[in-house]
Amino acid sequence: MLDHVFSPITINGMEIKNRMVVTPMVTDYCNEDGTATEKWLAYHEEKAKGGFGLIITEDYNIAPNGHGFKATAGFWNDDQIASHSALPPRVHKHGAKILAQIYHCGRQTNTGAIPGQIARSSSRIACPFSDMMPEPFTTEEVKEVVQQFGDAALRAKKAGFDGVQIHAAHGYLITQFFSPYSNKRLDEYGGNFWNRTRFCREIIQNIRKKCGKDFVIDIRLSGSEFVEGGLTIEDTKVIARMVEEAGVDMIHVSLGNYLTFDWNIPSGYREHALIAEHGRAVKEVVNVPVTVVGRINDPWLADTVIASGQADLVGMGRASLADPWMPNKAKEGKFEDIRRCFGCDVGCIGVLLTDQPITCVLNPELGHEYEGGVKEADVKKNIVIVGAGPGGLEAAIYAAKRGHKVTVFEKEDHNGGQFLYASISPGKGEITDFLVWQTTQCAKLGVEIRYNTEATVENILALEPDHVILATGATNKRPPIPGLKDDPRVVDPGDVLTGKVWYGNKIVVIGGALVGSETAHFLAQELRDVSVVEMRGEISIDAVFPVKCDINGYLDKWGVHKYVNTAVKEITEEGVVIEDAQGNVKTLPCDQIVVATGRDPFKPLEAPLKEAGVACSVIGDANGHKEAADAIREAFLLCRDL
Repeated sequence: MLDHVFSPITINGMEIKNRMVVTPMVTDYCNEDGTATEKWLAYHEEKAKGGFGLIITEDYNIAPNGHGFKATAGFWNDDQIASHSALPPRVHKHGAKILAQIYHCGRQTNTGAIPGQIARSSSRIACPFSDMMPEPFTTEEVKEVVQQFGDAALRAKKAGFDGVQIHAAHGYLITQFFSPYSNKRLDEYGGNFWNRTRFCREIIQNIRKKCGKDFVIDIRLSGSEFVEGGLTIEDTKVIARMVEEAGVDMIHVSLGNYLTFDWNIPSGYREHALIAEHGRAVKEVVNVPVTVVGRINDPWLADTVIASGQADLVGMGRASLADPWMPNKAKEGKFEDIRRCFGCDVGCIGVLLTDQPITCVLNPELGHEYEGGVKEADVKKNIVIVGAGPGGLEAAIYAAKRGHKVTVFEKEDHNGGQFLYASISPGKGEITDFLVWQTTQCAKLGVEIRYNTEATVENILALEPDHVILATGATNKRPPIPGLKDDPRVVDPGDVLTGKVWYGNKIVVIGGALVGSETAHFLAQELRDVSVVEMRGEISIDAVFPVKCDINGYLDKWGVHKYVNTAVKEITEEGVVIEDAQGNVKTLPCDQIVVATGRDPFKPLEAPLKEAGVACSVIGDANGHKEAADAIREAFLLCRDL
């Protein structure tokens, strides 16, 4: 099985044991001076342990003003070599190869990332998401940057890396020279294809001169930028031929720039292997191996992309965050044990955009690899958990891994809690993959889950627990809107999504945050006439940027009426009375009202259990958190030391 993805490949003398590639993803795991931390080293080593054939680290800055984020790696001076030289041996000993991605962010930065410095670019055109105007490099300065790329690559070689990947995608500096969207130069680096690729071709030649013919050079290209006047796949095919002629050994195809962020970091709303055909297009015009990325989260998908001739290697970056051991599990046929990324973008992108180290909703151990993993407890305990939502079952898994006896009470006939409701919304169905993974792991670890059993103080105490974990979730809020409380048209989002109530024909959703917008999307796809009312200025304001782009696009596609900066004043027989920021009042006729205005923690067992002298912890929604990510991470942090 999976013969294509598990076949070795040799690239310029570098033999890679399989075709599964950890693609570069910004982590913010390094020191701000560009040196490596143990957190950074252990994070990459874990993926090598897990069986990935090739690991490409992200964003080794070639210059101090090349930072897009604060705590990324650096190879702009020799003092940085020593700390990073510890990484290649730790990856090599597990049979993997490793490339250092080298880059300069150009205009795609901000004052927080390069304090006291000026952003530089091909032309004086600002990145739409930056807070500064870039200064164009002079012709002579461009030649200096070429040398900086070559010097950074040489430092990577001295540190023991097998090669480098030149980051020429996603709107960073080299793309800013490639693309007529951002390059308006009138010198030898502007104008036609040959001139616009000159900067990159000189970088490739400089690296080859300094690092030798046996040093692997990969390059990352955006197949299309998806912006007016930007690069298209036909342009990229030309660029691919030119960089191959300049001397690259492999080409890595991605998509987009910062303005089309939703393409280069696609959410679960996007199809699997969404740019594989871009890989095929490039592969048809070059002779070097091609890697393709984009929502490839399963080894069978990876194998099929290669089998169909769309690529030679498959990038599985975010898949490796969710499960760094995916290759080994797949090779052993343990497909039920693979924890698959479903493209929520919360920890890997949402957290990163606050300039904090990344996390993963599904893998709470991400970033904790340096701590050595979960260890067996010296003293085994009897643990009772109330609630089989994502937090409750994650607590069960880690408590059982510690060797404790674990019993879970769940009043429903299924696990998942609010996460199951989220999976019902269009584009979120892969959440069920994780919910099935949790119950599978619980079964393998001997966790007893008592479904259709409501926990009481009596039946908990009957088990004589040493510790009780309350993952009892939250209850839906009903805001004090006149007429709302007793109106029979009022329903909760979960009741709609699970089919406990039949849908109306004209529906008003009160609350346009993610729960409300997802419910509206679901109902609109059921061909209902849906309106969403939100007091704040945006629909899906709490969603990560790529998700927000996608869900708002679908709401527009299905004709959902959006009312932002708008308050609900009262509910009458005629419908929902709303008032906008200008004081205009309007009634929205409806035969159903979905209230999605938040949830209140539900933990009625906490006080009586503590009164009974039972050690008790509260996690997740019951503890005031609102995201599955918080519940899962909180469960891990609690149980790793329990």
